[in-house]
Amino acid sequence: MDLGGNRRGVDMGPSAFRLAGIEEGIRSLGLEFVDRGDIPVQTPKSRVPLDPTAKFLPEIAEACGLLSDEVRKALDEGHFPLVVGGDHSIAVGTVAGVVEHVHAQDGRIGVIWFDAHADMNTPETTESGNVHGMPLAAITGSGPSALTQLSGQVPMVDSARVAMIGIRDVDRAEAESVRDSDVACFTMREVDERGIRAVMEQAIAHVTRGTVGFHLSFDVDGTDPSVCPGVGTPVEGGLTYREAHTVMEMAAASGALISLELVEINPILDTKNRTAVAAKDFALSALGKTILHTIRPSDRG
Repeated sequence: MDLGGNRRGVDMGPSAFRLAGIEEGIRSLGLEFVDRGDIPVQTPKSRVPLDPTAKFLPEIAEACGLLSDEVRKALDEGHFPLVVGGDHSIAVGTVAGVVEHVHAQDGRIGVIWFDAHADMNTPETTESGNVHGMPLAAITGSGPSALTQLSGQVPMVDSARVAMIGIRDVDRAEAESVRDSDVACFTMREVDERGIRAVMEQAIAHVTRGTVGFHLSFDVDGTDPSVCPGVGTPVEGGLTYREAHTVMEMAAASGALISLELVEINPILDTKNRTAVAAKDFALSALGKTILHTIRPSDRG
């Protein structure tokens, strides 16, 4: 899906991810792999949005609803959902599906939000009207009802069980929303000062307190543009290649990772598919690949 942002091409991210060799990489870890195909996304009748404060919201909400059903189905069948975008608005659908599965078992989840941006705008605070800047707000209960009520549980996730990592570009009104929430926000300054290991340790502790585990929403623009150049909203000064791997390796080692998504891979803006290849490598680390050995699923928890 590319309806959530202004830059075209991010809808080809899943194809680039497949081309980067994700299936072969996962199978090399001794894991089974099932490609469930793409979620259909309705093409708007016009590229001029009906609502400039939440552009293409009906089409985005419909696609997120379909994605939610697929994610819940995968979890109900005992699979680990790996969701690939597409712009970050898809996170509403991914999290809704995880929440529905976990809520049916009287559980709650946490969320780690890896991103250069906070994504906590609403139609009232947005400067662009782009929905890919709103998914975390919707997940934590603020914004259009078409998104906030997708799982039937509002909020889907308690903001006190959310941790942001890598944040370095936040709108002024959006910053107030972040400060007024209970979200644990680890900006790039904190990563620089404390190191990614200490930040991840605190983030994991935060999102697993009182939960059955956590969802990791990984926007590739959370890394530095030198690592992942193929993104629509690059921001200098992001995490290094190794720091991003540490995020994924620690998520895997925690034994509490329930689901994973990687978003904002834009092949049109990329060079020789570098961003999709890096995203594939990050995903493999989250699924247990380390430098010297592989953490098998049976080793976790």
